[in-house]
Amino acid sequence: MRGLAGRFIESRSGAFAPILIVMMIPLITAVGFSVDYTSAVQTRSTEQAALDAAILSITTMDTASTKPQRQVVLQASYVANGGQGAATLNTFDVSANGTATAQASASFAMPTVFMQIARIPTVAVGVTSAVSKTPALVQATFNVDHVSGYWNKTMTVYGLPFGSTSATTPTAMMKVDYVYKGYSYSYTSGGKTYTAADPKGYGTTTISTVSGTTQTQVQSQVCTTVGSKTDFTPTAGVYRSTAVAKSGNTSGSTIYFKTTCATTNTAGNSSGATIDVSTMDQLYLQMNVPSGPVNPLKSNDASTSNRLYLGAGYGTAAQKTLNPSLYLPVEVAGNAIVDIFAAVPCGETSDQAWEDGGNNPPLPDVTNADFFYSVMGKCDFNRRPSDTLLTQ
Repeated sequence: MRGLAGRFIESRSGAFAPILIVMMIPLITAVGFSVDYTSAVQTRSTEQAALDAAILSITTMDTASTKPQRQVVLQASYVANGGQGAATLNTFDVSANGTATAQASASFAMPTVFMQIARIPTVAVGVTSAVSKTPALVQATFNVDHVSGYWNKTMTVYGLPFGSTSATTPTAMMKVDYVYKGYSYSYTSGGKTYTAADPKGYGTTTISTVSGTTQTQVQSQVCTTVGSKTDFTPTAGVYRSTAVAKSGNTSGSTIYFKTTCATTNTAGNSSGATIDVSTMDQLYLQMNVPSGPVNPLKSNDASTSNRLYLGAGYGTAAQKTLNPSLYLPVEVAGNAIVDIFAAVPCGETSDQAWEDGGNNPPLPDVTNADFFYSVMGKCDFNRRPSDTLLTQ
């Protein structure tokens, strides 16, 4: 058989073999081109994935990084993710409101195998990628509204910096301390003394920024309570509670407790406790209530986060006054983890509160809470990766 094929090709009496060979050249070339094309498609897919990963990586660099510094990281990340050739950071811009946009491209001259028959030694493979990163929380300012309850308590803002591990100790950044001061009202009638204790309980609250072991007080609030048999209408900073006076088991008059809270900022401070959270990858709130039935309460603990109430953001007090119910804090759903970065609105104020443990959720009425404060966020370009989207 082999000899027959050889004689067929070498035969001088027929011209079919040369014709067959000529006809096979385009076929072989087409098959070869197809193989090279498939290789180019696969290479392009790899290059695209590598460039996407690389451009995302440079948005988590320090905000002061220059474009050349980001270019170095872009190329290194591109190669580390399987990219071949050169990656180029074409633009990296941050707008006035903190929105960052970036665009990059990569090119690679892929060597061919079969296309070299047609004198095509390489095929250019090019990809592009772009991202947009929305502003994220970089600063939060806390202000005490009012605190009540018979238990002393402390609310602390904790943060975990970028690059921290599960073994990293959270950083305390701000503390609000409340010290209970009891008050009772007595009167005499028919030779008996009737007494009623304020059912809410108010005291003194201090708010401080924390840096390492140093606490700097920036705000204090002192609440003073008086009792009376005469009812009154509460106003801003003035709170109402009631109790029935007793003499042993004998009931007397209803006593109306009028509590007035006065807040004082330290010299040079007019905004409350402002903390820088720009280097934090995670934030959470923790309330310690040593004498309470549930301690501690944490926003990142699904078993206690529903004792926290979060309100919608508003720009001005006038906006809130137009529809106050819209901005009332709402109880966090059960078994939920709270993202504090999302709970603090950009450029707006959110009213928030804690139920300190005396009542068990669900408690949809925020008036059951004991610890009321407001927080306003400032947002800008920062390193948090979760706010970055691929746009190309």
